[in-house]
Amino acid sequence: MENKIGFKQGLKDGVPIGLGYLSVSFTFGIMSILAGLHAWQAVMISMLNVTSAGQLAGIQIMTFHGRYIEMLISQFTINVRYSFMSISLTQKLTKGFSGIWRWIFAFMITDEIFAVAVSKPVVRRSYFAGLSIVPYVGWAAGTLAGALLGDILPAAVMSALGIALYAMFVAIVVPVMKQSMPVVLVVLIAALLSCCFRYVPVMNEVPTGISISICAVVAAFIMTVIKPVSVDQLDDVISEEGSGGAADEH
Repeated sequence: MENKIGFKQGLKDGVPIGLGYLSVSFTFGIMSILAGLHAWQAVMISMLNVTSAGQLAGIQIMTFHGRYIEMLISQFTINVRYSFMSISLTQKLTKGFSGIWRWIFAFMITDEIFAVAVSKPVVRRSYFAGLSIVPYVGWAAGTLAGALLGDILPAAVMSALGIALYAMFVAIVVPVMKQSMPVVLVVLIAALLSCCFRYVPVMNEVPTGISISICAVVAAFIMTVIKPVSVDQLDDVISEEGSGGAADEH
């Protein structure tokens, strides 16, 4: 069975992810044009990052002329989860998937790719390579298409499509909120803090990148104190994500 989980199977498993990324990155391409970037700049961002939330935050920081330190803090806060995913996935890698190959393919760790890979009994280098190709191409191609059409589509249509990326985050979070009250509380705390940074005097002077990081860290910290997750519960979550998480997300 392990020998069958190779490059071709990876390509097959990566197609649904790639199609989802194509539509989501299309919106990112449009948002990049609305933010004043050129099409080639938007594509380069997608090819060098492959992170929807991180890219969205980055665009916002650039739009409001944020500082480099804001970008650094926000990107670290948003993307640090990929480090933990990588550590978890190493428990299933074969001996041939080591050394420089881990450095190369760690770049392609995303929520969906991790969820599919971790559901396999073992992860071979060839399988992960196949799994990564279609999502990567879909993410870059969707960005290019959105960026090019951003100069053609009417302003009303572009504004409407601009909310698609936010809708994606809502679609990801809401199903989990239905199953977990702690997640509901985390979302409410983060939303409340975000409103404070938007409307409360003095707080609304905090740069966008810093405020995003503060909201995420404070909300998570409060819930770790109020409702800590045990190791057994964490194992259950990882198992559920590996078996069905990829089908639920974009």
